Amino acid sequence: MDKKEKNTLTEESKVQLDIKALIGMVLGIISIAGVWFSLTAEISQLQLDVIRMQDDVELNHEFRVKWPRGEMGALPDDAKQDLRIEYLQKEVEKLRATVKELEIANARDNK
Repeated sequence: MDKKEKNTLTEESKVQLDIKALIGMVLGIISIAGVWFSLTAEISQLQLDVIRMQDDVELNHEFRVKWPRGEMGALPDDAKQDLRIEYLQKEVEKLRATVKELEIANARDNK
């Protein structure tokens, strides 16, 4: 037998390994598979978190634009405040009319 014939690999070739090496290889492969599945699960979770954050950002942008315009409603306190302001505006108009009448009456009396 020639050296070349000894090193050829065929279907009938045999491999000799001690049991420690075989167990070590199996445990290594199992460890690598566990890390792989852990990493892919973590990546999937992070992708889901990013999608949720993008939705939150979009909703926040919509709120930020529409709230000041009054397109998303108003707080109950805002409604109360608006009613009070409207009432005060009417009162100011009445007072202005009264002052104008008093000025006219005063101008007549001074003539």
